[in-house]
Amino acid sequence: MLDDDTDIHPLFAGAPSTTEFKKLRKRIVRYTREAIEQYGMIERGARWLVCLSGGKDSYTLLAVLHELQWRGLLPVDILACNLDQGQPGFPATVLPEFLEKMGVPHRIEYQDTYSVVMDKVPQGRTFCALCSRLRRGNLYRIAREEGCSAVVLGHHRDDILETFFMNLFHGGRLATMPPKLVNEEGDLFVYRPLAHVAEADCEKFATAMNYPIIPCDLCGSQDGLQRQQVKQILDGWEKNSPGRRQVMFRALMNARPSHLLDPKLFDFAGLMRSEEKISENSNEIPVLR
Repeated sequence: MLDDDTDIHPLFAGAPSTTEFKKLRKRIVRYTREAIEQYGMIERGARWLVCLSGGKDSYTLLAVLHELQWRGLLPVDILACNLDQGQPGFPATVLPEFLEKMGVPHRIEYQDTYSVVMDKVPQGRTFCALCSRLRRGNLYRIAREEGCSAVVLGHHRDDILETFFMNLFHGGRLATMPPKLVNEEGDLFVYRPLAHVAEADCEKFATAMNYPIIPCDLCGSQDGLQRQQVKQILDGWEKNSPGRRQVMFRALMNARPSHLLDPKLFDFAGLMRSEEKISENSNEIPVLR
């Protein structure tokens, strides 16, 4: 079905006809469909607010979701949304023009969170945490206004893996970005359909499609961020042992609470040896029949 190049969404128009690109496209579509089904993201007839930053990941997300919808494999309504946060030099016309050209229903929202972040964050501190909270709050509001049941984000496999190690190294906990969660208010889902897709594949795809990439100058202007440090560590491991990222990612899907140390996840205190179970059973009062 995916080989039929005459029947595609406009977001795939002009796609390279090389065998390499076709394999890449199939892989991204397959992994995205796999995550959607595995984590139970589909509510038939639901409306999704698909967040578009203008980066390679969100373009890939938008394209693959429309491809699945185009193929009848994603029975939801899709509304693309870009939140213009007032960053100096942000090319405000790029995304509206692109979405109009592609025939994608969308909403462009302007909220000057940039000034808030610059005012509130002390000199030398990173902007990411506050910027993310303000962005997420606005996206939740927009989703409610638009009658959407889910906010859909472009985080990929490597984002999830990096977040795990950031929590491990700096937060003292085993946690990461889940593919599916409910917001604190309990009225919206948050989905990450690219959870199984590698960052390298998103970059190859968006570059091959020549999508108008917009860099995130606010975050990219800061050096020495914890996430960049973790990324460098993972890059080094991957270079020395190709495929290491995927092995570590699979580990996140194969947790064994009985082989960790959290007593809230496993009843270590109640764990008994076989002879103790036998002795315990032998002390039970027999039931007369």
